[in-house]
Amino acid sequence: MKELEIGPLLHEGKAKKVFHTNHKAVVAVQFKDDATAFNAQKKAQLAGKGLLNWEISARLFEALETRGVASHYLGCLEPGWMAVQALKIVPLEVVLRNLAAGSLCKQLPITPGSSLQPALLDLYYKDDALGDPLLTEARLELLALLEPAERVQLEAKSRDVNRVLQQIFVEINITLVDFKLEFGRCDAGKLLLADEISPDTCRLWNQSDQRVLDKDRFRKDLGGVVEAYGEVLKRVQGLGPTPRQYR
Repeated sequence: MKELEIGPLLHEGKAKKVFHTNHKAVVAVQFKDDATAFNAQKKAQLAGKGLLNWEISARLFEALETRGVASHYLGCLEPGWMAVQALKIVPLEVVLRNLAAGSLCKQLPITPGSSLQPALLDLYYKDDALGDPLLTEARLELLALLEPAERVQLEAKSRDVNRVLQQIFVEINITLVDFKLEFGRCDAGKLLLADEISPDTCRLWNQSDQRVLDKDRFRKDLGGVVEAYGEVLKRVQGLGPTPRQYR
């Protein structure tokens, strides 16, 4: 197989850039230092954030893989870059909540920190211009983004990810409060976990004192964002060896 070569930009999001490569089935992802909140109404550059999210995501994808959860992740390139399987992304954000926090407590009469059993699973339409609206059953059916059987599969996969991620974070004394997932279809039509798993996409609390270790430090002007992400990485590094290089 030819050595992987990075080609033209395919897509740029808030936190990552995605590039074509000389292998049709592989794209390269670069993690950026950009920090955004409130649908990019609040923005900043945080030096080192991209490298932290890159390594955290790589290590968590590999930890999930060893425990039976497949994703688009193939391996790392140079620091800040990873190779992933090219997918057709399903324009849905799957949010799982294990504890009540954030917007949920503003929208419903639920005490912050309340346990949600089973985890609350919500689907949002992925569209920044529309503000990523919450989808009702009727709206999901109207948009026809998933066949009924495919939706069952997506929700089952999401709950599997939640179950395994909770186990992983418990091992490193972190509480997985809630998080966002994205999925995509490979050429064969199989749904695979995509995007990233990092403090940008997960709400993470230190287990002993509920200290915030995620993007809420940026949202709420708590300070120490990069330091908190660095603490998450330090603990995640204890899960296994250095992430593999893409070959």
